[in-house]
Amino acid sequence: MSEGVVTETGVRARTRRAILDAAIEKLTKQPSATLADIAAAANVGRTTVHRYFAERSDLIDAISHDALDKVSQGTRRARLDEGPAPAALARLCQEYFEFGDVFQLLFTMPDLVTRPEWQDESEDDRSLLRLIERGHAEGTIDPAMSKEWLLQLLWALLYTGWEAVQEKKTPKHEALSLCLRSLEKVIAVG
Repeated sequence: MSEGVVTETGVRARTRRAILDAAIEKLTKQPSATLADIAAAANVGRTTVHRYFAERSDLIDAISHDALDKVSQGTRRARLDEGPAPAALARLCQEYFEFGDVFQLLFTMPDLVTRPEWQDESEDDRSLLRLIERGHAEGTIDPAMSKEWLLQLLWALLYTGWEAVQEKKTPKHEALSLCLRSLEKVIAVG
């Protein structure tokens, strides 16, 4: 473990997670929510929030890093190097779909993705682009669909599914199924 990194355990870790989750939910619906609003949503006192995140900017930083961590975890769990490219891409969609609340916030507060930690192409991005290239080479992903186009399309499909669930128009399992079916049709060769 690097110097200066403190691993939180037990109650402290659960409280921090509860604050982050409440902040993500609250800020998605109300980007101008205050720390007091977030404290109420997390069922903790405002001073507790301030112990973990002295300023609103500290909380936003933590949310940004949490989102990047979730992307990395989901990408790893999707095992992009295993099996046919379409199957790996479907696994990735299933993983990312579970983080809809975080990604909804990124779309609600787009300044989050302009932060320095989002600016460099990540290993997760490179892995996904390599997967699409592999699908092109295997003949399992339509080569007319560029990797950059498919990357953007993937996010658009996921956003559409998350939005449908959030607006309570579509059950979560059905929205995911529709995302996967749409993706399958888009990448199909011929």
